[in-house]
Amino acid sequence: MDLLATTALGAGLAWASGIRLYAAILIVGLVGRSGWVELPDALMLLSHTWVMTAAGVLALGEFIADKVPAFDSLWDAAHTFIRIPAGMLLSAGAFDAYGPGATLAAALVGGFITSSAHLAKTGTRAAINHSPEPFSNWAASTTEDVATLGGLWLVFQYPLVFLGLLGVFLVLAWWLIPKVYRRVRASIQAGIRRVRDMAGATGHPTSR
Repeated sequence: MDLLATTALGAGLAWASGIRLYAAILIVGLVGRSGWVELPDALMLLSHTWVMTAAGVLALGEFIADKVPAFDSLWDAAHTFIRIPAGMLLSAGAFDAYGPGATLAAALVGGFITSSAHLAKTGTRAAINHSPEPFSNWAASTTEDVATLGGLWLVFQYPLVFLGLLGVFLVLAWWLIPKVYRRVRASIQAGIRRVRDMAGATGHPTSR
């Protein structure tokens, strides 16, 4: 793979890992197994039968879990400790042939990209979960599914287009993330105040 394709692959895996880690591993594994694209040696492990089987089962579990309001946020929180390290490793693997320096640089940049995607997804979904109906949650989850498939398709077909869109995504993500988390914090604080007010009203009934 040339440098442009390698860069797009490393960045694409890092980005997709922050949204749909297991699906990303499965898709890239299938691409490598089919021979459609020759993956870097360090990533050929993704096309191993055991890896693809595990990724497929976990991808199905994540697909279902991500459609359940509130539980999706718990899933995202737990995966903070899985997605980001995995994104770093996958991004580093794409640059394995370029030497230790490039591999370490790819891991650092990959970690930033994965963190950005993960925080944007987690914060947005937490904000959406404050709505009383499940349809916005389902719509957001389905959009993420489609975006992951589309993004990885661009990685292999139009790497320069993908990198351009990724740059736009990162700018928007870091503009959006603080706003989303402020909204989530305000909603949580408002909920706590309502619970305290209800508890106070229950504990101190008005005398007649």
